[in-house]
Amino acid sequence: MTPSSTAGLAFSLAQSVGAFALDAALEPGTSPVALIGPNGAGKTSLLLALLGIRKPARGRIALGAEVLFDSEHHVDVPPEERRFAYLPQDFGLFPHLTALENVAFAIACRGSGQPRRARRREAGACLARFGIAHLGPRLPAQLSGGERQRVALARATATRPRALFLDEPTASLDVGARAEVRALLAETIRALAIPTLIVTHDLGDVLALTTRVAVMEAGRVVACAELDRVRAEPPTAFAARLLRDGGR
Repeated sequence: MTPSSTAGLAFSLAQSVGAFALDAALEPGTSPVALIGPNGAGKTSLLLALLGIRKPARGRIALGAEVLFDSEHHVDVPPEERRFAYLPQDFGLFPHLTALENVAFAIACRGSGQPRRARRREAGACLARFGIAHLGPRLPAQLSGGERQRVALARATATRPRALFLDEPTASLDVGARAEVRALLAETIRALAIPTLIVTHDLGDVLALTTRVAVMEAGRVVACAELDRVRAEPPTAFAARLLRDGGR
């Protein structure tokens, strides 16, 4: 698994959806950042805007020197050309495709031009890197939560992404699977060495996956700093509960 990019991510985005206003700016750079905040703070909306699935009213997204979105200059790179990988909370696997086919589909979307047999061979190698080659013939419904997470990660890395977005990566797992998956996620993030945003309500995710935390409140990023600093001086009541008391 080779790093796809060393370019840093930076963005400033604004969008109104009904009464909710997203107005968030952040420069996560190349290191992983945990994005925390209460439900309704706009965390998932922010990820979807970065992916290009939702178009902001105004703002700018850049990956290194490459501008992916700029409302002032009418730049809006299509989602498939941004090459950002997104792992939603439910893993987002196609239920009618096997684990191998899910990964092969991602390789095809990468525009590699490979014939079907070569794509399946590469998909098998991706599954093998995550220790799940034997799960290739199974449908997602036949997999445990931890197995589905591994398949989703294999599919994400198969796209050779330039940034990685994880939305509540362990929320759908039982307690027994979380430690194993966190170790896998941490190893994957280190190996990819690309900008990574991790939306989470779980202190365990924060401690296992990053040392930097960004706090969102009412659509805005109100703080971004090293975990110890945010923990010592939490900018919101939610951050205090999560980082000091584990969410209690």
